[in-house]
Amino acid sequence: MKQYNVTGMSCAACSARVEKAVGKVPGVTSCSVSLLTNSMGVEGSASPAEIIKAVTDAGYGASLKGAKGAAASPSSDEDMLKDTETPKLRKRLIRSVIFLLVLMYFSMGHMMWGWPAPAAFDNLVFLGTFEMLLAIVCLIINGKFFTSGFSSLFHGAPNMDTLVALGSTASFGYSLVELFGMILAMGNGDHMRVMELGMNLYFESAAMISTLITVGKMLEAMSKGRTTDALKSLMKLAPKTAVVIDESGSEKEVPIEAVKTGDFFVVRPGASVPVDGIVTEGHTAVNESALTGESIPVDKEEGDLVSAATVNQSGYIRCRATRVGEDTTLAQIIKTVSDAAATKAPLARIADKVSGIFVPAVMGIAALTLVGWLMAGRPFSFAIARAISVLVISCPCALGLATPVAIMVGSGMGAKNGILYKTASALEAAGRSTVVALDKTGTITEGRPVVTDLVPAEGVSREELLLKAGALESRSEHPLAKAVMEALGDMKVPEVSDFEALPGNGLTARLDGRSLAGGSLKYMSKASRVSGEIEKACGRLSEEGKTPLLFAEDGMLLGVIAVADTIKDDSRKAIEELKNMGLDVIMLTGDNERTAKAIGAQAGVDRVIAGVLPSEKAGVISGLKNEGKVIMVGDGINDAPALTTADTGIAIGAGADVAIDAADIVVMKSRLTDVSAAIRMSRATIRNIHENLFWAFFYNAICIPLAMGLYGVSMKPMYGAAAMALSSFCVCMNALRLNLVDVHDPSRDRKIRRKKQAVPAAAENAADTAEDNTEEVKKENETMTKTLKVEGMMCMHCENRVKKALEAIDGVESAVCSHEAGTAVVTLSKDVPYEVMKKAVEDQDYEVKGIE
Repeated sequence: MKQYNVTGMSCAACSARVEKAVGKVPGVTSCSVSLLTNSMGVEGSASPAEIIKAVTDAGYGASLKGAKGAAASPSSDEDMLKDTETPKLRKRLIRSVIFLLVLMYFSMGHMMWGWPAPAAFDNLVFLGTFEMLLAIVCLIINGKFFTSGFSSLFHGAPNMDTLVALGSTASFGYSLVELFGMILAMGNGDHMRVMELGMNLYFESAAMISTLITVGKMLEAMSKGRTTDALKSLMKLAPKTAVVIDESGSEKEVPIEAVKTGDFFVVRPGASVPVDGIVTEGHTAVNESALTGESIPVDKEEGDLVSAATVNQSGYIRCRATRVGEDTTLAQIIKTVSDAAATKAPLARIADKVSGIFVPAVMGIAALTLVGWLMAGRPFSFAIARAISVLVISCPCALGLATPVAIMVGSGMGAKNGILYKTASALEAAGRSTVVALDKTGTITEGRPVVTDLVPAEGVSREELLLKAGALESRSEHPLAKAVMEALGDMKVPEVSDFEALPGNGLTARLDGRSLAGGSLKYMSKASRVSGEIEKACGRLSEEGKTPLLFAEDGMLLGVIAVADTIKDDSRKAIEELKNMGLDVIMLTGDNERTAKAIGAQAGVDRVIAGVLPSEKAGVISGLKNEGKVIMVGDGINDAPALTTADTGIAIGAGADVAIDAADIVVMKSRLTDVSAAIRMSRATIRNIHENLFWAFFYNAICIPLAMGLYGVSMKPMYGAAAMALSSFCVCMNALRLNLVDVHDPSRDRKIRRKKQAVPAAAENAADTAEDNTEEVKKENETMTKTLKVEGMMCMHCENRVKKALEAIDGVESAVCSHEAGTAVVTLSKDVPYEVMKKAVEDQDYEVKGIE
């Protein structure tokens, strides 16, 4: 998507006009214009020159962002977001108010309440002429309304400025005609006529309309500026300089733009990291709250990654730059939030459709009001006042701002909490979802095996069991061996000799002249004597989704060490929060059904779908869509097809890699509670948009008939201008309430209403098809399903090796392996010889005992 700056827009009708004009350019596939940020995002093959010409022909200005050639950086983006409009409007308003107060003193104070004035002002013609001159000054000061309004009218796209310009011009023009009538009447000596016409002057209304609208514009600009506070606060975090190490080895402070990939830089305690890099020397603790929302400092040592804008809190570190400029994590976050603001939420389409016809409709209503009151026998002065009131009270701005201001604040609040919404649609869709599918590994669980239980045999201490198991596993490269070694901590591991890994069985070695052996229950039952009590313990551990490893010394059992991929500390809390929101929580995993159900029960999910390959997850998600809007939560890389298939894809634990194309929402930390927080922020934003749209429609529905005089009230045009000035301000201020939302507070969560599905198991059926291992499918495809008896599988990693080997064979659609049952259920699309499958498995160092 290419980003453009657009100038000259004043209301929703303007943005609709620009969007329509650019949408007609050949090669443009999509166009989204943001009135809030005065920006435009365009996708397609059309050249920037064609886009800019289309905008210019529509009566507005446009330029390509970053066209000046300066390197994009957070600091340059901050200048683009700087509120330059408010100071201009404030100066304009001060000048207008000075002249308006003088005008009001004489037109209202002197005329109506007898405030003192020079004797010359007792002459109504002199007073009227003086009012006209002051009104002209006010109109000139606020001339932007007229140049923009009439320009848009001549281009066939009237906007809010057109309404203001027409209202002020009508007030001024009618008053000017009345003043000429007063001069003629005075020349004829008709003083009664002069008095009568003098009461119909609206010079103060013409000046008041433009001034009050300027007040509204200034308030709107101020509140719009505050909606980007979160984004600007991120930009302010970007360091302006960096201390790099030059070729001579000395330290030198340079502008941040001068840092290149591969440069070495240093960060002292208390300083901010200037660019993304990798630590090459030293260790420290880094505060990453600016990017992730996590206040607890993270320890960093040699080889660890550091990100721009994070703060070094303790040690001195030397780093090598890996990503600079617009490629840093901070720059990517800022770009993500900016892009989200440049897109449109589906809710905005309602306002866009109305805004496109709103101003012409109001002009038509004003004309009908004028004609209607004249036909009803009312004087022209009464009819024109009602028509002017209709023009100036109508507010398309409130409609146009209802959605984008809420989207900007919502996405900014998300960014402050480490949650990045890539588009406005993603921000809205997350709150409307009814089903959450969670990938198990790395999302619900830690993603790495750890020791969970130690069950020593009688007469064996826990320390002895762990130490001798560690000695045996110290030579192994198996993931489960690493878990045992981590459990040893600082314990010194003795050296073993004659180490041998028996493929698909276990390990053997010698320690101080004694033989050590370790492996699965099945293997160790042959290598040592296993008591019934230990067998029961192994069964219990397996039921809990853990992998029991048995160890023996000289044929005597030492005990059992259970290893498992443990559930994250916050997973249960997050899943409970999701369920309290009314979401159906489903866990997807490639594990066998027994292990998956054990982990699912611990986590508290509603359903478990097991035996699903990464390539099959997209099909499962498609099935789940039968139950409602689906969120898929994964790591953003292995789960890419499923993330793109889901209505909303959330990549969790992305860390420094925030540019994950597959995900709609990126969560910076590996906290599942941030997923519920993302949905909570989305729902709060949707509620806010509904409130804004209700106010915008309600305001116009009530105020336009009021201005027409249908309620028996004769509203003065200046009152209508005041109401219009406040309407947009109210919408912006309501959106700012989103800054008060605590995204991690579940106390106000409510279950969403949704229709019950006639077939609630539709997704499970889809999953069963993907897994292809249910009894029903086995019966239907009995001739195409084979079960291999495989020995040597000890954990889910072994299962995945066998699965991968079998599925690489031409004709094998899927393979579901279980190390507990010692089987591999293979589904075939055509006949595959047994010898081919056997060789594939045995090439991975596992033994095939037979086939069913």
